Amino acid sequence: MLKNIKTKKLITVSEARAKVPLSLLARKKVIQDRKEIQAILVGKDERLLVIVGPCSAWPEEAVRVYAEQLVELAKLYKDNIKIVMRVYTQKPRTTVGWAGVALQPDPFELPNINKGTIYVRKMMREIIELGLPIADEILFTNLFGHRSDMLSWAAIGARSSEDQEHRAFASGMSFAVGIKNPTSGDIQIGINGVVSAQSPHVYVRCNKQIMSIGNEHAHIVLRGGVSGSNYSLKHLKHVIELYKKHGVQNPAAIVDASHDNTRINDEKDYMRQTRTVMSVLQSCKKNKDVHKLVKGFLIESFIKGGSQNLDVISSKNVDLGGLSVTDACIGISETRLLIEKIVQFRNK
Repeated sequence: MLKNIKTKKLITVSEARAKVPLSLLARKKVIQDRKEIQAILVGKDERLLVIVGPCSAWPEEAVRVYAEQLVELAKLYKDNIKIVMRVYTQKPRTTVGWAGVALQPDPFELPNINKGTIYVRKMMREIIELGLPIADEILFTNLFGHRSDMLSWAAIGARSSEDQEHRAFASGMSFAVGIKNPTSGDIQIGINGVVSAQSPHVYVRCNKQIMSIGNEHAHIVLRGGVSGSNYSLKHLKHVIELYKKHGVQNPAAIVDASHDNTRINDEKDYMRQTRTVMSVLQSCKKNKDVHKLVKGFLIESFIKGGSQNLDVISSKNVDLGGLSVTDACIGISETRLLIEKIVQFRNK
């Protein structure tokens, strides 16, 4: 018998969807966005994916304001890139810390998953209705169904990508999933995750035995590691070699412009995201196989550049105007410039 725990009954998936339903038009939009993302990953659509948004989707009002600005960029450049908004609701931690709005919708109050579920669904619904597809990270698999009908792309994070449950879970997703390389930066382990996610599995969900057929749109997300970045031409060629070795279907890669791909002299600099993206685009220009491999970028961006530390601020002095409370992000003005550079480079 477990000790030192408290339990609380959670809202069911069907209850959550009934409380915050998607309209028929929104459901059709999600299905269409999933198809377009898959078409980009398999090479039928030549646009680039730009998965961009805050490190953490909080607070709700700032996220909405950011989405309103992002949707204008999505409309402006829709013929060249497909913008997908990061609406990350669960946060993996190296040790401990705030786990995101799905578990604790207000970081200054006690965790409340039921409240977080409704918070997340309302926020995501509003963003979809604005016209943006949504991306999220799958951290707590038991919470996946509460918002899976709203997602067009998902990531399995660096701390989860070696976990058998997450790999099997990804194999049963009905939309594209990016498997990040682990925090070590080891690309082979990341590829192992892709191979696993593309393969059939048997796993348990909602007290049921699930048999998946594999997710052919699973792909690697390169995010660097403790030893440094892994987005160079050499690294990208290595991905191609490993994909061939393992017979991976629809070989594709997304480059995470943030995290350890911004590392220099053992420190991360969020402003290096632009440099990361442009370096990868140069590699694509130099090598046709790399050009075929790279399908897009993952970028951390919010209204304001930088971040604030939840460990040293309070509800009285927190900045609610779009300044990240987890990883540092580039601001919306820098984001506009970066997206414009991507489009201009692609049109040369």
